[in-house]
Amino acid sequence: MVTTRKVEILVGLFVILGFAALLVLAVKVSNLGGFSQAKSYSVKAYFENVGGLKPQAPVTMSGVKVGEVSSIEYDPKRYQAVVSMNILSQYDFLSSDTQASIYTAGLLGAQYITLAPGAEEETLKNGDVIQYTQSALVLEEIIGQFLVNVASKK
Repeated sequence: MVTTRKVEILVGLFVILGFAALLVLAVKVSNLGGFSQAKSYSVKAYFENVGGLKPQAPVTMSGVKVGEVSSIEYDPKRYQAVVSMNILSQYDFLSSDTQASIYTAGLLGAQYITLAPGAEEETLKNGDVIQYTQSALVLEEIIGQFLVNVASKK
């Protein structure tokens, strides 16, 4: 009887540990943990088309995550999407002529922003706007252009 009670307690502890591990995994996968508490500065960039870019998407440089997208809004004065990004303060050396491009992870994967540093000595500061941007490539538009080209050749 005593060994049965010990086994039940051990099984209960094992189940609780399993649920805790699943919770930690869910927080890690959903990008909810950690980044917002890190010291960072904010920059903005204007894009003609953001495709499927979403808040909390990674911002990378040479494949290394240097920040994340904090918000995406529409600017009715410029008729463009404005993307706000939080860049970790350890990457405060980005030059003022840095280029921001929207890429897709794989053929149909999630979209993210990649930064290509420029050559200017002046660096980006909190609240600055990245002037050089490249919008997302939308697969439907490319297929549509291809079909129009094929149809016009006949």
